[in-house]
Amino acid sequence: MIKKSIPNLFTLGNLYCGFLSIGFAAKGEISNAAILVIIGMMLDSMDGRMARILNVQSQMGKELDSLADIVTFGVAPSYLIYCTIFSNHGLFGICFSGLFPLFGAYRLARFNITPMSKSLKYFTGVPITAAGGIVALLTLLHKSIPPVIMIVIFIALAFLMVSRIQIPSFKDIPIPKYSTIITLFLGYLLYLVWDLKKAQWPFFLYIAIPLYIILFFFQFFKSKKKKSNYEGHEKKKKFRLKR
Repeated sequence: MIKKSIPNLFTLGNLYCGFLSIGFAAKGEISNAAILVIIGMMLDSMDGRMARILNVQSQMGKELDSLADIVTFGVAPSYLIYCTIFSNHGLFGICFSGLFPLFGAYRLARFNITPMSKSLKYFTGVPITAAGGIVALLTLLHKSIPPVIMIVIFIALAFLMVSRIQIPSFKDIPIPKYSTIITLFLGYLLYLVWDLKKAQWPFFLYIAIPLYIILFFFQFFKSKKKKSNYEGHEKKKKFRLKR
């Protein structure tokens, strides 16, 4: 029973990050709110892998993951965009920001009814996790990016989620699932160090960095073990053929 609950704990952690992100954004702590979305991405990339490693995949886990994703990568990023860009635009700003989770929910529903054999090879449309993570990064750097660019990217990501564009899943590549986005995030950390603003580091960086390191080494040793098992299998196969 405990074994089956481990992947769900990662998923619930992802969901809780989404809730906390909304709470911190409401308090005006945009940096912490954005970083919580990125922490949610890390947890989301680990729950499915843990389920496969422990061989405890279930329909409940899949549905729970979708519910968590719509909060952390749909509602939370759209509220972040509202707080940083559209808060001075009244009702229009609220309504426009709210389109993002609507597109994201449709994207998740379509993904859930897609045959597993197809979803392993490619994604149809940009995954909501990647789209929400990019929006969170934009809000993290919103002081350095013109609002017009943020709005254009926000709209583009919303429509790309429901588009029919086929994007390779890259699930077999031995790097963290969202390494590009997280690398940009770490680049922002280097900028903070270079600019000598350690005192202004958001609190949740101290959670995100160790979590990323754990995720990286987990993925590294997993790929190394997989390669070792494959080489051992090939050696046994050659030995049998020689006999």
